[in-house]
Amino acid sequence: MSAIVRYFKRTFDDYKVLVKVNPEDYTGTELIIHPDGKIEKTEMEFDEEIFEDLAVDEFEESGAMEFNLYVANLK
Repeated sequence: MSAIVRYFKRTFDDYKVLVKVNPEDYTGTELIIHPDGKIEKTEMEFDEEIFEDLAVDEFEESGAMEFNLYVANLK
């Protein structure tokens, strides 16, 4: 059985961060969306405390649609 990927987001003053986490191997992707529309994509390796870290940093759990719409707009 494969793990269900989880998505999180947080909006800061002038940019948004979206995070995708695979809880099976703690890999994922971080997207930073800048006010000018530029998107930075970083492949990440997390540790088992990632969900607690995201909660402390006030990230909200979100769905795949918003994350994947931004990924689809990457050039």
